[in-house]
Amino acid sequence: MSGHSHWATIRRKKGAADAKRGALFTRLAREITMAARMGGGDINANVRLQLAVEKARSNNMPKDNIERAIRRGTGEDKEGSALEELLMEGYGPNGVALMVECVTDNRNRTVADMRHAFNKNGGNLAEPGAVAWQFERKSYFAFPASQLSYDKAFELAIEAGADDVQEDGENIEIIGPVEAFKTISDALHAAKVSPEEAGLRLIAKQDLELGVEETLQVLKFVEAIEDLDDVQNVYHNLKISEDALAALETE
Repeated sequence: MSGHSHWATIRRKKGAADAKRGALFTRLAREITMAARMGGGDINANVRLQLAVEKARSNNMPKDNIERAIRRGTGEDKEGSALEELLMEGYGPNGVALMVECVTDNRNRTVADMRHAFNKNGGNLAEPGAVAWQFERKSYFAFPASQLSYDKAFELAIEAGADDVQEDGENIEIIGPVEAFKTISDALHAAKVSPEEAGLRLIAKQDLELGVEETLQVLKFVEAIEDLDDVQNVYHNLKISEDALAALETE
């Protein structure tokens, strides 16, 4: 995960991620809909839904949009019934492994769009299972180091069941097993920490480190995939070095 939170911060500052608010709201609504479908429409009893709604609110998504997305997930609004989750695997430039989470109402269209984007940008899609073994699903939290010292974050996280706590100077990342998500989330909330990122992520078992030029090429590839309408999240095994982050700052 090295460099991930710093890269995300840079992209937020530049407005590169989900630059169009409409695209952002669509993504957030789909996540809310799928969360409500999987775990019901009660925010207090559905951690995934609670997280999705909190993220939507922090991005100023209107209340009506949020409630409509929940109704789609619970079946009260039939528009959500056509949506399905799709997990795709592939390799980007320089052999970087990628996992792409999509939500779509047309599987064939999504697969075709994904294949075209991978091929156009120097990558290729892989068969199911060819890449997935390199990743594992984990609870993930990231927040500014100004909210809590590393020592306190480490103590809090380990007591809540986390596996690892990392700091890159500006941000702190907490990683733990899926089943520890709620306990870690509750512990952060009790400590008055507001994560900028929180959720279940696919995390690479082993990072791949490249030169600065190659790293920037891969990150542009990742951004091209993220720009596709049906894409929710893109995960990769690229280690983003300090030199690459410095180069990103000056772009």
